[in-house]
Amino acid sequence: MTTRPLVFATPEYGYLQAALCGSAALEAGDIDTFAFPDGERYLRLVTPVDGRDVVLIGGTVDDAAALTLFDLACGAVHYGARRLTLVVPYYGYATMERSTKPGEVVTAKTRAALFSAIPPASYGNRVILLDLHAEGIPHYFEAGLVATHVYAKPVIRDMILDIAGGRPFVLACTDAGRAKWVESLANDLGVTAAFVFKRRHDGERTEITAIDAQVAGKPVILYDDMIRTGGSLIGAARAYQRAGAVSLAAVATHGVFPGDALHKLQATGLFSAIACTDSHPRARALAGASAGDPTPLRVASIAPLIAPHLAGHVL
Repeated sequence: MTTRPLVFATPEYGYLQAALCGSAALEAGDIDTFAFPDGERYLRLVTPVDGRDVVLIGGTVDDAAALTLFDLACGAVHYGARRLTLVVPYYGYATMERSTKPGEVVTAKTRAALFSAIPPASYGNRVILLDLHAEGIPHYFEAGLVATHVYAKPVIRDMILDIAGGRPFVLACTDAGRAKWVESLANDLGVTAAFVFKRRHDGERTEITAIDAQVAGKPVILYDDMIRTGGSLIGAARAYQRAGAVSLAAVATHGVFPGDALHKLQATGLFSAIACTDSHPRARALAGASAGDPTPLRVASIAPLIAPHLAGHVL
């Protein structure tokens, strides 16, 4: 029996399957999938999994993707997977980790309950998560599903240093909620950290209420865990600009960029660079499409972050 884990991926994450198998000498598995006319999905694990350590890469980028990952995982266990590892680079609904109004559904918890319902493989199930919006989310997983929270700091650090190009800079965050993380990263980089405080009005509108920053005459690189519509990022960037920043760049772990969000960021003319990892498939697609833009999206692979957590389980 081969000792290498067998790696499958949902259709959205084929690029990460190839990167992981290339960097960690893992074996790629094939799946067959198509949609029936009524929208239901056909799924088949083409590569046999009986007695194998199986890795499934997928994300909750939308509800269909989450269900595809769940269905494949159940199938892998049913057909004899020895150990099951879910790699979830982007955990959707991570901002719904708690309720603030009566009746709100804590969707981050219900998604964890869904994956916790996957039958256990003989040697157990685990899930690998990347840069979660809330530290408590791993504790939502139950029924023996062991959650590992991987931090993207090494990749983020390299992207920031590449953008800085050896010049001094200030590392800033888009709101006080990420202040602790940004301060830790700034300490590692040996640079000053800066913070803004904001009030959120709804899913897209935020208002800067205060700024704690000494940025006059300095380049500022903003970090946030995710970029969605970019409203928070633009608001914070303008606040730093008013405070005297001479240039602005943006770095995030998760580049979601729904609709024309990336174009809106580029159109502001605020940013000399925009960078993120490929934890979300949208970022990978936009990187190629924006290659000729004045501010193209820079994307770094998360494969080096994930590979050690898979190689450690080779028999």
